[in-house]
Amino acid sequence: MKTYVLHGINDLRYEDTKIPEPKSGEVLLRVSAAGICGSDIPRIYETGAHRHPLIPGHEFSGIVEDVGFGVDKKLKGKRCGVFPLIPCRKCVPCSRKKYELCRNYDYLGSRRDGAFAEYVAVPADNLIEIPDEISLETAAMLEPMAVAVHAIRRVMPHGINEGYTAAVFGVGTIGLMLISFLLDAGLSVNKLFVIGNKNFQKKAALENGVLQENFCDIRDCDPDQWLDERTGGYGADLTFDCVGKNETVIQAISHAAPSGHVLLMGNPHSDMHLERDVYWKILRHQLRVTGTWNSSFRNELDDDWHYVLSRLQRGKIRPESFITHRLSLEDLSQGFEIMRDKTEPYIKIMGVFK
Repeated sequence: MKTYVLHGINDLRYEDTKIPEPKSGEVLLRVSAAGICGSDIPRIYETGAHRHPLIPGHEFSGIVEDVGFGVDKKLKGKRCGVFPLIPCRKCVPCSRKKYELCRNYDYLGSRRDGAFAEYVAVPADNLIEIPDEISLETAAMLEPMAVAVHAIRRVMPHGINEGYTAAVFGVGTIGLMLISFLLDAGLSVNKLFVIGNKNFQKKAALENGVLQENFCDIRDCDPDQWLDERTGGYGADLTFDCVGKNETVIQAISHAAPSGHVLLMGNPHSDMHLERDVYWKILRHQLRVTGTWNSSFRNELDDDWHYVLSRLQRGKIRPESFITHRLSLEDLSQGFEIMRDKTEPYIKIMGVFK
C-alpha cells in the first residue's frame, strides 16, 4: 500500500509498505479521509515521533475491510471514526474510565502507525460507527470536535449557564470548533468575544455565528482595551486560550471575571512565565485555571464523541465548512508544506482517499 513514513525528523517519505494484518481485537480499516492536525507538523519537521519509522495521522475515518481474531465479523463494511488514544486499561485513570488520562497509553499516528496511508490497523474498541447521513470527511473531524467539547465540559460539566460571557483567544481549527459548540450549547452570541489575527479565520468565525462587532483582529485592535470596553472591565466568565503562547495565557487570566474559569487548551509554544500581578489575579479573583487534553471516549452515549455525533445528526454543527483543502493521498505532502511554511490560508487540510 502507499503511505507516508516518518523515518526521522524532517525525513518523511511517500513509499510502498505492507498492508498491516489486524491482530486479535483489531480491525483493518481502509482509510477514507484523514485530516492534518497542527501537531503533525512539528512531529514531522521538528521533534520527531516517539519511534521511527512511523506512519503519522490521527484524525481519520474509514471503512472496515477485515477483522482480527475475536472481533465481530458484522463490523466488515461499517463506516467508522476512530478514537486515536489506545488506553492500557490497567492504570488508575483507566479503572475509572478516564481513558484520556491513561498513564501508559499508546497513540495512533505518534506512538504506533496512523492513518496517512491506504490502510491502518486499529483496535475494534476504538471505533465509533458513523450513520450514512454523516460524510466520512466530517467523521474524520470527530477527534478535534471532541477535543473542543471536552474543553467546554471541563469548565461547564452541566451545560452553559445562561448569562455567561466567554472570550476565545485563537481562531484555528480548535478555536472555531470551540466557538461552534459554545453557541450550540446555549451561549448567547452577544456574549461571545473572539480574538484572532487572520482575515480567513475572521471570515470563518463570522460564518459560524460570531458577530462582527465581537471579533477583535489584533493586527488593528488592542485586545486588552477591546475586551475591557465590552465587559465593562469586569472580564469574561469563561476564557479559553487556544493558542498556547505566554501572552495569550496571560490575557486569558487577566480578562477572567471574578470567580471566572480559565481553560488552557493550546499546545505550548514555549515555557510559560507568570508575573506577580498575574498570579495575584488568580488568587484575589479566586479564578479556576483548568487544563484540558484530548477527549473522553468510553463507547457510551454520554462521552464526548457520542455527544458530537448526536449534534451532527441534528444538523447543529457544520464542520465541513472548515475544510479549505482536499488532497489525494499522493498529494497530501502539499498540505504538510502549506501548514509548515504558511504559504496560503488554511483551516483544515483534509486528505480524501479512494
